[in-house]
Amino acid sequence: MDQTVCDSSVAPAPKPALDLCNRKHQLDLPKTLAGRSLLRLQDLLESGVAKVSVHGDPHIYDSATFPWAAEVEAGWKSIRAELDHVMRYRDQIPSFHEILKEVTTITTDNNWKTFFLAGIGMNCEENARRCPETMKLLQKIPGMKTAFFSILSPRKHIPAHRGAFNGILRFHLGLLVPEPREKCRIRIGNDFRHWTEGKSLIFDDTFNHEVWNDTDGYRVVLFVDFARPLTFPFHQMNEALLSIGALAPFLREAGEKQKKWEKKFYQKK
Repeated sequence: MDQTVCDSSVAPAPKPALDLCNRKHQLDLPKTLAGRSLLRLQDLLESGVAKVSVHGDPHIYDSATFPWAAEVEAGWKSIRAELDHVMRYRDQIPSFHEILKEVTTITTDNNWKTFFLAGIGMNCEENARRCPETMKLLQKIPGMKTAFFSILSPRKHIPAHRGAFNGILRFHLGLLVPEPREKCRIRIGNDFRHWTEGKSLIFDDTFNHEVWNDTDGYRVVLFVDFARPLTFPFHQMNEALLSIGALAPFLREAGEKQKKWEKKFYQKK
């Protein structure tokens, strides 16, 4: 009978690359029974959402899938004009973690600024009033939940992370993209993309993703979260769930911080 012999002189086959296009990939698995149980529930919920998704379950979408994306792109120069005014006060704009403390797991410095225009549980009236053309274009996005100018400083890196729930999708509109463009990039799953001024990038942020701005310039996108289109009646159920999310303590806290910043900032001007 043949016998398989392990030859230690033969190098082992390389391990396959991580399949980061699987949203179940976790950087840090929960250590407690409760944490593991919650993770299983999350997996079940997200698997269900994926099955009833109108446009399938890719990690990156063709922007043409969403007709409104072209309408927003067509108005990008008016958004850029309003951004240029906002950027005059860049140093006074709060960093992301100063509004939403939960992002301290991925950023704690002052190199990721957020100028909020809309948010679940947020009143961004003063900011929005100063960007009327941007707000008109945001109204073209069905199910828009969160919108802000996402400002990355030179050499800023956002480490690998994933979103909380696949009932939303993410839209980026390139507004200010420094050169060389290949050094200003995002990895979504195993795929890399670069931003282009005036062009959309739409993806599911529950897939592992990571961002680099390895340039000497500022990178700014219009960052939007919108309700993922689902079949009836699941779309209505998802909208209801997202609305209830406004009651979450951490979102209420973020809303209060945003309101406090706006009041302080605009009183000075």
